[in-house]
Amino acid sequence: MQKVTVLCVGKLKEAFYAAAAAEYQKRLQRHCKLEIVELPEQKLPESPSPAEIEQALAKEASLIEEKLPKGGAVIALCIEGTELSSEALSKRLTQLASAGASQLTFLIGGSFGLHPRVKQRADLRLSMSPMTFPHHLARVMLLEQLYRAYQIDAGTRYHK
Repeated sequence: MQKVTVLCVGKLKEAFYAAAAAEYQKRLQRHCKLEIVELPEQKLPESPSPAEIEQALAKEASLIEEKLPKGGAVIALCIEGTELSSEALSKRLTQLASAGASQLTFLIGGSFGLHPRVKQRADLRLSMSPMTFPHHLARVMLLEQLYRAYQIDAGTRYHK
């Protein structure tokens, strides 16, 4: 069974995000060994300077790097990443598994995204959309798309 780790900067505070994430975590249990790791988001002032943002992103990158599992594929969620359909994501995950990637690690940054050095380390940069979403919603969207990808691979009716 494939192991999937989702490294997230920030905690889910809103009950509706937490409930949705919990539902997809439950559904994913049949398809993979899922681990969600929440890392602290760096505190910034109301209107941070570019230097303050860079410093916060660098600290968050260090926390991410400390928690990265050994081996496998790293997939960073970022707006400049590749947009894939649900079918294409399912195919890509299947290809990674066939290539021996028994560990998949997805990275979700905080309010200001991910530090460039973390993005450079990724085997795939994935964009959900050219639109901007709250990073908490991105977690729910990722979990749903992972579930959908496994359902597509299994040939179930969920995707229809």
